[in-house]
Amino acid sequence: MIYSVDVRVSAPVQPTEVEERVAAAVERLFPNADVERHGDRVTAETHEVEGFRERLFDQQILDTARGEFLSNADGEGFDFELKKQAAFEGVVNFAVGGESELGDIHVDVTVNEPSVEEFITYLAPETVDGKPTSE
Repeated sequence: MIYSVDVRVSAPVQPTEVEERVAAAVERLFPNADVERHGDRVTAETHEVEGFRERLFDQQILDTARGEFLSNADGEGFDFELKKQAAFEGVVNFAVGGESELGDIHVDVTVNEPSVEEFITYLAPETVDGKPTSE
């Protein structure tokens, strides 16, 4: 699929955390992102989501991811929160409910092409018995 997206990632760095570990957590889920360190915050930008998409397929959490993306979607894109500790291990774990004590990784996806729903279907397709219906 050909797509055009702007992905912005942001995570707080608490005084008890090592900035490099927070940056590594972001890089493990978004390996092609341009990561910047700002002392109390790590930010990143990318236009490619293949590494993140592979994690969703490998972890077999497409239905969960799709539900999370659709519940936070609007006409421009969608956003979601991820747990930092899981991300450091290269695992996608959506943060739901209240923010964790150390703060979560915030991901904001602006979809330029195709539509938001079509891109979500590409990133996390619908499944039947755990198998993607569109693959």
